[in-house]
This record gives sequence, C-alpha cells and structure tokens, in this order.
Amino acid sequence: MMEFLSKFTEFFSWLPDLWNIHLLTVDGKDVTLGKMVTGLLLFVIGYFICRTLSKEIEKRILSHLDIDASLKHTLKTMIFYAMLIILTLFVLRLLNVPITIFAVLGGAMAIEVVFGSKNIVKNFISSLILMIERPVRVGDIIEVQGEGLKGSVENIGARSTIIKSMDNTHFVVPNSSFLEKNVLNWTLSDDVVRTNVTVGVAYGSPTRKVEDLLRESVSGHERILKYPEPLVLFAEFGDNSLNFELYFWTRVVNVMQLRVLQSHVRFRIDELFHANSITIAFPQRDVHLDTAKPLQVSLLNNSSHIKP
Repeated sequence: MMEFLSKFTEFFSWLPDLWNIHLLTVDGKDVTLGKMVTGLLLFVIGYFICRTLSKEIEKRILSHLDIDASLKHTLKTMIFYAMLIILTLFVLRLLNVPITIFAVLGGAMAIEVVFGSKNIVKNFISSLILMIERPVRVGDIIEVQGEGLKGSVENIGARSTIIKSMDNTHFVVPNSSFLEKNVLNWTLSDDVVRTNVTVGVAYGSPTRKVEDLLRESVSGHERILKYPEPLVLFAEFGDNSLNFELYFWTRVVNVMQLRVLQSHVRFRIDELFHANSITIAFPQRDVHLDTAKPLQVSLLNNSSHIKP
C-alpha cells in the first residue's frame, strides 16, 4: 500500500510545477498559470451569482417601483454589469494580480478586434448606448426600415436584441443595426397611435351620409379613443369610386392587435353600409369598340351572339 501511494505521489509530482508556470510579469508581480485558472473559475462562478442576484433584485425591488418595464430591464442590466466589474476587481485583488494587467490584455484584445472581433465589440458598445439613450426599449413596438422586421422588443442583450413578431416568431438583431438604420418606434413617447381604414363608395352615393356612417362605425368602440376625435376625410374622386379615409386613435399593445381592430372597424362599416343601401365600389371599365359600321346583335338559343 505504501509503495502504491509512493508511486501515486511521484506520478503527480509534476502538478505543482505546472501550476506555478510563469506566464507574464506585470508591475513586478508574476502571473502564473495557477492564478489564471483560479481567476477564471472564480469569474465563471461569480458570473452566475451576479446573474442570479440581478434577477432577484428585479423581482424583489425593481418590480415594486412605479416605473415602466423597459426602465426596469435597463436598471437590471446596469446592475448586472456593475456587479461584474466589482467581481473582476475582487478576483484580481484576491489573487494579488495588478489591475494594469488590463493594459496587456487590452493589447491582445486590440489584435483580436482586428482579426474578427470588431463586430462583437461594436454590438456590445451599441447595447450600452441603447440602454443609456433608450431609443429602443423592452416592450416597444418597432419596425426596422428596409429589413421587413416588425414586432415587439423582448430583450436587449450585450450583443443582440430579440424581437417577437406578430407570427410569434423571434428575430435576433445585432444591436448596431438600431444605430445604423432607420427604426420606426411606434411607442417611443407613449402607446397611443393613430391608424386608418380606407373605403370607396360608388359614384352617386350621398357623401355626407357616408361620412356620418363612418363616424358611427368607430363610435362607442371600447378600444378606440374618444380624444383625439376620429377624423373622416373625403380623399379623392377615384377612377371607380369616391374614396374616403377614416382615421382613429387607439392604445397599441402589439401589431396584430392593431390589425384585429382595423378588421373590426371594416366589419362594422360593411354592416352599416349594407343597412343604409350604400354600395361599396368595385373596379369598372367602359369598353369602346371602334368599328367601321354598327354592330349587329342577334339572340340564338337564349344566348347572345355578335355578328360583325
């Protein structure tokens, strides 16, 4: 047994030497492999602890504050980043590693940026700008111009933002896209938006009656605001119809909810027009035949037949 223990100890005798391998010297202090491994393990464990603590702070403290959800998310993220910075300084102090090591690591990081990490750094900096300026917040309904991306913001991470579309699918968008492209934010200042429904009626229809019916179609609806008041515009004399535009205001939660509201208004318009004998126009064309002489028309077997 003693011989086995002796061989076992002899076999692993190289571990202390490996643990104390010198990697670099910063401000006269040696940084060994053991310190790097220990620091990495402490940082990984601390990362998950910081993440759990930030969630608990949001649930137990921030959730009771009278602030909107997007600000709560921003505060939780900033608290998480602050705890990470404190964790990093604590680990360096615990291992007696000087902070100036960041100058060495910064040079290495600069090389990594040149060779492919530039986008990661750019998106991380963009996330900080988004949280400070807050042009896009969690819960906002946005549309990225030129990309066809439309939906509500679910999460703003360190590298990307998650957008939930009205089809219940998720887009993962790099944070830098919100700073480099035009973004339509429907709920930046508040959740009140204006939308519209267009309709065309046949020529000869009583236009004032049409106006009254359009106003009636949105009056009393629980999701349509009374103020600002709905607006009816006689838009134009179209090729096949007299075109009207009905504008009204509502509080929007998501894009699909807005489309459902527009559908309800169209159903109501169709019911009112049908009850008041107002015809919704459809495309029509007058065909003129240029012939040398009048056309002769005759009926054969109950069907129309045209002879030149």
